[in-house]
Amino acid sequence: MHLLITGVAGFIGYHLAARLLDEGHSVVGIDNMNDYYSVSLKEDRVENLSSLPQAKKQFRFIKMDLADAKAVSALFAEEHFSHVVNLAAQAGVRYSLINPQSYISSNLVGFANILEGCRHNPVKHLVFASSSSVYGLNTKQPYSVSDNVDHPVSLYAATKKSNELMAHAYSHLYDTPATGLRFFTVYGPWGRPDMALHLFTTAILKGEPIKVFNKGQMRRDFTYIDDIVEGVVRILGKPPVGIPRQNNGAPLSPSTSFAPWHIYNIGNNQPVSLMEFINTIEEAVGVKSKKEMLPMQPGDVESTWADIDDLTDATGFTPKTSLKEGIGHFVRWYRSYYSL
Repeated sequence: MHLLITGVAGFIGYHLAARLLDEGHSVVGIDNMNDYYSVSLKEDRVENLSSLPQAKKQFRFIKMDLADAKAVSALFAEEHFSHVVNLAAQAGVRYSLINPQSYISSNLVGFANILEGCRHNPVKHLVFASSSSVYGLNTKQPYSVSDNVDHPVSLYAATKKSNELMAHAYSHLYDTPATGLRFFTVYGPWGRPDMALHLFTTAILKGEPIKVFNKGQMRRDFTYIDDIVEGVVRILGKPPVGIPRQNNGAPLSPSTSFAPWHIYNIGNNQPVSLMEFINTIEEAVGVKSKKEMLPMQPGDVESTWADIDDLTDATGFTPKTSLKEGIGHFVRWYRSYYSL
């Protein structure tokens, strides 16, 4: 494969690029390197990718903003990508309350430019990041891709639902094979500093209190990065073909289409309480935490839980990393990276 990975300096993009390069594929990675969180961490990820033995001939990094339509169009015309993985996005639920415009620019305008690139330079498969946040006010769990997701509770979630709809329109109009993956709370080495695992580990090691929202009454389907990457790699080789129309007019699941378009959950399928998550970090670090119990934050939800049956049926995907093992990997990386 000759791939474009957007958001390659990000957490998931970095790990996915490393895996694909290791398998012998060629990767062009782009990222706008914004300062939503530490730019030096992003630079170190790119430096690590560039230092891989196979990267000399197979990896190229370009600093580029997806909202720059001309630059994106020129890149597609020059490279003739076989596959595209769109991971670039303005991330974070809470930040969308502060800086909504950045979500419009990156998540909507930027994604539209990716779709246009795939339209005018046809690719074998576009895989794009959606989010568990699209389930919003849904209360039935585990979250299933057959459920409607019409009630997001943050602008971030709304942009991710919009990405799914935009991709469907292009799949229908231009026959672009597109698969959306709803990621569930990804964690692991090189993780984002704004995520709970990084924030909690930092505070515990500094002897500072950790902020525990909803007074700890939260559950998350924490998914280790290697399991996520495995799922993405498996789905890359399985572009959707669309479901044949039925004479009886049977309704489609919201996750499928007559067009070559599909949506999957990708998670661990084992929700964990926030307090168990904190206890596991404490065990890995070897220090007890101080806790500041706070109310629920706007735009947040109490629980996430992925029904991954569709993805398992399609690819054989099964998460393998336990929470204890995954957090252990993260803490060892954290201590090494920050020299603690």
